[in-house]
Amino acid sequence: MLKDNLAATSELIQAHLDGVYSELPDSELRDAMAYATQGGKRLRAFLVIESAALFDVPLKQSIWPAAAIECLHAYSLVHDDLPCMDDDDLRRGMPTVHKKWNDATAVLAGDALQSLAFELTGHASVSDCAEVRADLIMSLAQASGAAGMVYGQALDIAAESATSPLSLAEITKLQAGKTGALIKWSACAGARLAGEDITPLGEYSDTLGLAFQIADDILDIEGDEKTAGKRLNKDESAGKATFVSLLGLDGAKKTAHELVERAESALAPYGHKAETLKEAARFVIARNS
Repeated sequence: MLKDNLAATSELIQAHLDGVYSELPDSELRDAMAYATQGGKRLRAFLVIESAALFDVPLKQSIWPAAAIECLHAYSLVHDDLPCMDDDDLRRGMPTVHKKWNDATAVLAGDALQSLAFELTGHASVSDCAEVRADLIMSLAQASGAAGMVYGQALDIAAESATSPLSLAEITKLQAGKTGALIKWSACAGARLAGEDITPLGEYSDTLGLAFQIADDILDIEGDEKTAGKRLNKDESAGKATFVSLLGLDGAKKTAHELVERAESALAPYGHKAETLKEAARFVIARNS
């Protein structure tokens, strides 16, 4: 059921982005942007739309920030894949943007996708209330910048040259930025759109984001590269500390399950309306890519 919902969300986002790209100048830059936002699980967009549905915010509003977060996530992947960072040649089973084009095009495509994310978030269709749009834009800037995702990426790069592996607390802090910050923004977007308290969804997404990263670390050991669509065992080969290396494989799996239980409990205030978000939490640790 959830896979069907994710697939439906993916189609909606793709159609929306296709419409957005059709209004941009015909160029290699536009082609690279469109290429970078193809495929993937669209989990972040799904969280935006489902969290909005909790408050009866219609799809015609939530589709805009949902598409925005996919653009911003794609920008982060395009830049992360560059030779000066993770140096990957495969993403979602396809050549990375700098491999299909070149480094300069990848940098510019990432830059443009980041800008586009804020343009979509501030679109008039998001909300009639300027304060709501401003809150979404401000919170996205904070989640993606020097105290959020980019900070987490910087910590990750620093860890590569550290004299000793990171501790569990340090890895948790790193991943709260690198992976967790955008997941949290996505899950809280619905409450922001409705002008409601984000606390319960914040608690849900904090634990969900951590479970997501632990699942990623497990997949890096147990996953199949063809299914994952990317190179695996990178962290182990580089000697980097991960949740698996610190907790052990069984310990990491146990912790991920405990986090999902906490994520589900945080949704109690929403009753049966939150069942799809609970299912999403369970999906995070059951996925194979």
